[in-house]
Amino acid sequence: MPKRQSGNKKNKQSNFAKLSIFQPNKYRFKKSCPLSSKGAPKIDYKNIKLLKKYISENGKILPSRITNVSQKKQRELSLSIKRARNLALL
Repeated sequence: MPKRQSGNKKNKQSNFAKLSIFQPNKYRFKKSCPLSSKGAPKIDYKNIKLLKKYISENGKILPSRITNVSQKKQRELSLSIKRARNLALL
């Protein structure tokens, strides 16, 4: 009688099944903050041209995961945007 190989199929997984959206990406590279590099513009509530880059069309502050701004600079940015709104500069 030939041997059954049904048990062997259970142990095999296709490469597609091994891939998961929850697995960490090995090839992810760290993006640098555009406001922390040398020669970067200073964040100030009077610098409207810079602040408009970090605001959506509806006037909302864009999150740091989209703009790649560091956490420290994001806090400064949001504070200066709020100040500019208060003074009706934006």
